[in-house]
Amino acid sequence: MTAVTTDDVPTRRSDFAKVRRTAETILIPVGALVASALIFSAFLLVLGKSPIVYFELLWRGGFGTAFSIQNTLQRSAPLILTGLAFAIPAQIGLVMIGAEGALVLGGFGAAAIAIPLVSAGIWPPLTMLLMALFAMMAGGAWIAIVGWLRHARGVNETISSLLMTYIAIAIMNFFVEGMLRDPASQNKPSTMPIGSDYMVGDIPGTAVHWGLGAGIVLAIALQILMGRTTFGFAARVTGGNPRAALAQGLPVGTLMVTCTAIAGACAGLAGYYEVGAVHGQANASLVAGYGFTGILISFLARHNPVVIVPVAIMFGAIAASGGLIQRRMDMPDATALVLQGIIFVVLLASDTLYGRFAIFQSRSGGDRT
Repeated sequence: MTAVTTDDVPTRRSDFAKVRRTAETILIPVGALVASALIFSAFLLVLGKSPIVYFELLWRGGFGTAFSIQNTLQRSAPLILTGLAFAIPAQIGLVMIGAEGALVLGGFGAAAIAIPLVSAGIWPPLTMLLMALFAMMAGGAWIAIVGWLRHARGVNETISSLLMTYIAIAIMNFFVEGMLRDPASQNKPSTMPIGSDYMVGDIPGTAVHWGLGAGIVLAIALQILMGRTTFGFAARVTGGNPRAALAQGLPVGTLMVTCTAIAGACAGLAGYYEVGAVHGQANASLVAGYGFTGILISFLARHNPVVIVPVAIMFGAIAASGGLIQRRMDMPDATALVLQGIIFVVLLASDTLYGRFAIFQSRSGGDRT
């Protein structure tokens, strides 16, 4: 038998801590999903509906056919980007819930800049690139204000980002219903349509637009940025203890503003794809709640950019199956919102479980053989 030296104890404890964190990161969110499904099943039983039928239709509507899968992936594209918009500030300790406003402002900005470019007949690929860049800059600048207010004036970022969401929606409505309104849009005020030549195409062989690909690439890039660079390390240190970060000479204010700007750019890009690939113009359809669903997705993914992708696809499937469930079970589309709400509440409650299970606790006396 080999005795473990005192030098090995810190290493073993460090390895155990990594295993514990990994196990908790996987098991607790999965457990929260199972608990949410059970609570929602009880809700369905009270209504006299079958949970088995509901979840069977949810699977069929989300992944049962090639059409369902493509519909799910199409709906997942903005959810990936808005999930990233919450996850990046969260890693620096900010609870920023203004992705919906950045998405709306980004989509409106893309549609607004497209009006003179399309009228001038600018080369479509260049116009589309400028639309995307302008949407990202608009969204990034809008949410960067939240980071600056938090650092420079101590304004709570949760409240300010929520208020700025409503301001962004009001700005869009002001112009869409005023000077930028298309006279042909009688029932639903909208900007001028950008035209089919300026619409984003689909991924070859699918009916899914390139927003999905952009979201996946951006998730991987941000995973590398936040996990493998000095910038990401500095952001995580700041999120753990801003005062300690300041004491170490880290530029806390710059980090906050940069992370919020990145978040706003992600949401703004989601707005561009909603205009450039789905609606073809800016109108009230941009206010679809993607920014708020992204909060739930980020929490379930533990603010991990790469994990956000499969979680967003799962929520895309819930949204895609709504019509089928409505027809087959005679239930409103809002039922899916009830499920999402239950998941969010249970997920928040499960946050208190981290580090509390005895099975995940290290032995205080060290390891012996």
